[in-house]
Amino acid sequence: MSDLPKKGVSITEPVKNKGAPSPRRKLLHKDSLPNFTPDNYSSDEDDKFEHADAATPGGGWTNGQIPPLFTPAVTLHPYTRSGRLALYGHHRRWINFQSSWSRIGDGSSSLDAVHGVSSKGDSVMEKCPVEEGKTVKALVAQLCERFYYQGWATGTGGGVSIRVGGPSEGRPYRVFVAPSGVQKEDMVGDDVFEMDMNQEVVEAPKTPNLKISACCRGNIEHSSIDYYLSTPLWFVVYKHVKSAMCVIHTHSMNAQLATMLDPTEEATVLRVTHLEMLKGVGHHAFDDVLEVPIIDNRPTEDQLADQLEQAILKYPKCNAVLVRRHGIYAWGDSWEQAKAQCESFDYLFETAVKLKSMGIDCGVKPISGTYRVDESDVDMAEVETQKEPPVKKQKVTNGSSPAFNAAEAKENDADLLLTRTTIPLVPRDSNILLLDIEGTTSSISFVKEVLFPFVRNNLTDFISNLSNEQVATHLLAIKKDFTTLENDHPSVLACRDLDEKSTSAQQNLASRVLALMDHDLKKTGLKAFQSDMWDEGYKSGELVGHTYSDFKPMLDWCKSNKVRVCIYSSGAVHAQKLLFGHTEREGDLTAYLDAHFDTTSGNKHNSQSYVTIATALEAQPNQIIFVSDSEAEVKAAREAGMMAVVSVRPGNAPLSKDVKEQFPLVRSLLQICGGDDHISIVN
Repeated sequence: MSDLPKKGVSITEPVKNKGAPSPRRKLLHKDSLPNFTPDNYSSDEDDKFEHADAATPGGGWTNGQIPPLFTPAVTLHPYTRSGRLALYGHHRRWINFQSSWSRIGDGSSSLDAVHGVSSKGDSVMEKCPVEEGKTVKALVAQLCERFYYQGWATGTGGGVSIRVGGPSEGRPYRVFVAPSGVQKEDMVGDDVFEMDMNQEVVEAPKTPNLKISACCRGNIEHSSIDYYLSTPLWFVVYKHVKSAMCVIHTHSMNAQLATMLDPTEEATVLRVTHLEMLKGVGHHAFDDVLEVPIIDNRPTEDQLADQLEQAILKYPKCNAVLVRRHGIYAWGDSWEQAKAQCESFDYLFETAVKLKSMGIDCGVKPISGTYRVDESDVDMAEVETQKEPPVKKQKVTNGSSPAFNAAEAKENDADLLLTRTTIPLVPRDSNILLLDIEGTTSSISFVKEVLFPFVRNNLTDFISNLSNEQVATHLLAIKKDFTTLENDHPSVLACRDLDEKSTSAQQNLASRVLALMDHDLKKTGLKAFQSDMWDEGYKSGELVGHTYSDFKPMLDWCKSNKVRVCIYSSGAVHAQKLLFGHTEREGDLTAYLDAHFDTTSGNKHNSQSYVTIATALEAQPNQIIFVSDSEAEVKAAREAGMMAVVSVRPGNAPLSKDVKEQFPLVRSLLQICGGDDHISIVN
């Protein structure tokens, strides 16, 4: 090995042209610059190596003589010990075309809270454009392969664009883009297109019959190949984000699901805050609110250009745009920064999706448990005078092990006392959990956008199939609902002439049902009628009940800890059982529920209703935890003596300041689970 010639390699740093960039002619293989040779190849691409004597134990390939077939020795980098040391000692795995690795964050301190740009090296290939092109094309292929294995570019989806050069280097931009419809894990540099900023193909791939990505199509014919091009998405980014040197498009599952966190799919932005990886997306600190714009998908990607442009202009601080039910476009001022930011975005999207399944909104600042600094808590004089903290010794009492965070176990019953804003726990504080449905166990949007429209859309057909006796029964109950309303109530005014007109009982019933629903009235007769309609919908399979993903785990916890779970909703008991008996996620959950209550137990805004329910459960009100999204309901429950908790779910009505300050808030029902029943609490 020692007789092998050492390769001397060097390259002269090119002098940048500070003048205006001149147009560059299209490069053809027959008249391009020669390939790199040992005399002009960059030394940081392939350094010279010295390998141990192959006959020495522990050296060489399999501790034996290196076969001549594998010389020169650089071929053996992945296999020999010295080769691996060389490979992982100073050879990076990523192909690069710059003089140094690009550091994410260009601040003077490693403790920067926000990173906006990256610190990158200069190009070492300006005077070798053919080799620069080969290198960048190979890098595009390498990135596409990596993204395939990350699950971002399966099924030939996704793509990468990198541009080099530009005014800062005194030359035109060179834009390299991945092709469309190829297996991204099998891409090679010969598959990559080179374009200019006029969206014209400068050099077509060596691989025949390839089509350019839909992300950068324009109306072009190059050579004899028709590329069927239309709208330039890569170039929309390059046009409006001058610093962008790389754009990545992925079909990440996390990105796609993040666009559907809003069940109405009308959200134009995804908000994320108080997550460490916010630092990785650029221009944001841990406690900032990241707003990622969401645009609607179209049958073909070229039709997204106008929406993408508007989103970039409206949210200049964000380095990405989500496409609903599709994926993401992300960019950076270097390919390294674009890659790192795309990875960080994907991490945040995955977190957002998982938090939503727990009932937690990723865009809401945590109530507690996050970083805060209060000046009153810091004695600056003590900080300045105390050079080194005294060494603390662990204290062991009576031969037993010390408790965590203390030298020994202490009496801290006072810390365990329930306050007005402390979240009560089962089974520690109660063995009875009374739950509302809308906004607590199930989405409000399910009721407003699925159940209610089902009644309206099927009302006429349903009533026409009822017997005269059934119509009369429902009409009598609905008329009783009207007697509880003021004479000038809009629902009463809308129906005041029905009995005098020659309308049929069926028409009378339909009109009264709609009049009550128009004003979202929660009346007993109406709820009974609606539940009968929903019964048919659930049995036919047209309706499937919605519950939050934390509901079943909460039920399992309560069952294992002998906690009774009961329901109190304005919906009729029959309707409650239908919903929980036909859930989309878990099927029939009615066996987990101990009791059901509706407005026959009283108005939910009346404190006496909660006393009535407590009596029915053979318990005192202060032995019951009640959870609801309604301010009026939690106030009434507290007035009756119950431990009232406010449920905070996406889509719920905004809470008033006094409720947020006076009641415990939970974003998941699992937050109520976890109290040990052997701990005694002083009420």
